[in-house]
Amino acid sequence: MSVSLIAGLGNPGREYAGTRHNLGFTVVDALAAAEGLSWKHEPRFEADIARWNVRPGVTRWLAKPQTYMNDSGRALRRLLDFHKLPVEALAVAYDDLTIDVGLVKVTVRGSAGGHNGVASLLEHVGSGFVRYRLGIGAPRPAAMDLADFVLGKFSPSEQTIIDQNLNTFVDGLRLLLDSGYSRAMNTLNRRKTHDTDQA
Repeated sequence: MSVSLIAGLGNPGREYAGTRHNLGFTVVDALAAAEGLSWKHEPRFEADIARWNVRPGVTRWLAKPQTYMNDSGRALRRLLDFHKLPVEALAVAYDDLTIDVGLVKVTVRGSAGGHNGVASLLEHVGSGFVRYRLGIGAPRPAAMDLADFVLGKFSPSEQTIIDQNLNTFVDGLRLLLDSGYSRAMNTLNRRKTHDTDQA
């Protein structure tokens, strides 16, 4: 089953733009911009949607749930049902604390790992969607609450790494879409942190 619905997770609203928790939004925004796609808010799905006509007979959809992170699964369930797509046709880009900044890993199984957006997906959609896990892992002050950390902005040095790797993240999504998750997994999961110096 090939992926035809690509979702980025994040929180709507200007106050959340550019935060660590919105990295999924950032990456699907970059993919949409690279492909010249326009976003349209669709109230029935509680999501912003971009239609991607790849070639005659092949359409993909980009989505940014506007339900806030903790209820992302509800919006994506509606989209899957409307387009009559199985869960395997869904790929979700989201931030991951367990992965270094600048790296991405592709997986298809596992728990929510403390990520409320993924927990909502598992509740509403079930397992089997492709996980496009974008690293935000970095040392944080011992006194800083985890929620404050993920809802905070990247440090200047971290933001530089994100900016340098944004094209790599977008190309990785293209690889996932065009060649399947196994190929993407084999290619992207082998990247090392020092690759960020060459991005």
